Amino acid sequence: MKRDEMLARLRDRGSKPWDMLIIGGGATGVGVALDAASRGYDVVLVEQADFGKGTSSRSTKLAHGGVRYLEQGNISLVMEALKERGLMRQNAPHLVHDLAFVVPNYEWWEAPFYGVGLKVYNLLAGKYGFGPSTILSRDETLQRLPTIKTDGLRGGIVYYDGQFDDSRLLINLAETASEQGAVLVNYMRVDRLLKQGSELSGAVAVDLETGAEHQIHAEVIINATGAFTDGIRRMADPQAKPLIAPSQGIHLVFPGRFLSSDHAIMVPHTSDGRVMFAIPWHGHVVVGTTDTPIPNASLDPLPFEEEIDFILETSARYLNHAPTRDDVLSVFVGIRPLVKAGDDAGNTAALSRDHTIRIEDSCLVTITGGKWTTYRHMAEDCVNKAATIAQLEERPCVTKNLNVHGYHQNAEKFADLEVYGADAPAIEALSLANPEWAGKLDEDLPYTGAEVVWAVRNEMARTLDDVLARRTRALFLNAKAALRMAPRVAQLMAAELQCGPDWEQQQLADFQKIAAGYVLGGSAS
Repeated sequence: MKRDEMLARLRDRGSKPWDMLIIGGGATGVGVALDAASRGYDVVLVEQADFGKGTSSRSTKLAHGGVRYLEQGNISLVMEALKERGLMRQNAPHLVHDLAFVVPNYEWWEAPFYGVGLKVYNLLAGKYGFGPSTILSRDETLQRLPTIKTDGLRGGIVYYDGQFDDSRLLINLAETASEQGAVLVNYMRVDRLLKQGSELSGAVAVDLETGAEHQIHAEVIINATGAFTDGIRRMADPQAKPLIAPSQGIHLVFPGRFLSSDHAIMVPHTSDGRVMFAIPWHGHVVVGTTDTPIPNASLDPLPFEEEIDFILETSARYLNHAPTRDDVLSVFVGIRPLVKAGDDAGNTAALSRDHTIRIEDSCLVTITGGKWTTYRHMAEDCVNKAATIAQLEERPCVTKNLNVHGYHQNAEKFADLEVYGADAPAIEALSLANPEWAGKLDEDLPYTGAEVVWAVRNEMARTLDDVLARRTRALFLNAKAALRMAPRVAQLMAAELQCGPDWEQQQLADFQKIAAGYVLGGSAS
């Protein structure tokens, strides 16, 4: 997947309309592109930044049905998500795997109460189940969670859900869409929409690397821009009423010693009514998340101090060794594109997590809401409706049984390169052919120069942020280590992109500003 080739295909199309133009390169947009292209439609997708720059790289890393939604009585969403969780593992086993969760019990009523709920959760999964839930004794709980707080501990409940690497899966989905014939271009911003009469006919997009404008004509335009949904809607209709009530959630990342387990902790009720997780991920521990209404969306959102304090305080109630601010290796923030419930968007925790498809008067198709786990089903719904709007030939969805790029059933044998699946041998070959690319870029993280070169050559990485945040997960795991790696990564990227020292210095300056938001206190030094 190479950007130059994508641009050439876009230019070669000229004024001939595409079947579908998709705006937005997160999980929703890329999922739609994959679904549509695999049906044989002509598809182009444009993204204003990098694929997954927003919410889709900043999730809790769970492929799950949503225990919280079961308690809320949203059975249909839970059943849909549990099925889709199973399909994610089936189609991308190199990135999606089972994860055992323990709900620690400190009150007498918790074991029977949560035990019944989690058995229902597993029953709803049916043939897509990941494993049975079981009530644990106190000793069994401590065996699975050796760092859990022991005072008052009665036991626990173990259940199974899924875990994945969100931005790695997104890149593989984009590659799969490309292999199916879709054109996907990052750093391509839509500046205005084109109309014929009262209906949309295309868009004018600007290549942010060159400044070149591209007129893209399409039978139907799909707005899949997540938290930025209303901005595109207002391009089509300046009077459009807001549809999105954005909410942000933060995660803190700690060294693995704070969990020392391959099991996760699930806290079903925090003081603000949310579920909280402590999850092993790439040798570290991710703890989150919060739910804080915000007035506007940003590509690089920042945590609020009260969110940081809340996660630290909640962690201290369950971990024997309470983490402090000094233990935080990284803090990352995601924005949920929640759909407004009537005119009241005050409590984002109560807003819909179901996806919404809206057909505007201009025939713009907007898809928003939902969750990472249900991206495939969301895309299927959206393409069905978009094809009808555009009066395209009806074609069946094939993504239920479509392997994602990198598919490999035994990818764990590739060790640190497991997330690349079937691409891992090619990266190993790069290291063997170029020993200077083989060593770790930083002692605290597993990433190598060969992975940087691979990302630039094959995964459309264009900036330091692309490589250090989303092709590798360095910035999300250890922000200061990512900063230490940055100069060498900039050198490798400059050589591949044929850019000079000025480009390197600008990239380093830009990345330091971004990384400051991942370091507590905002200092990137």
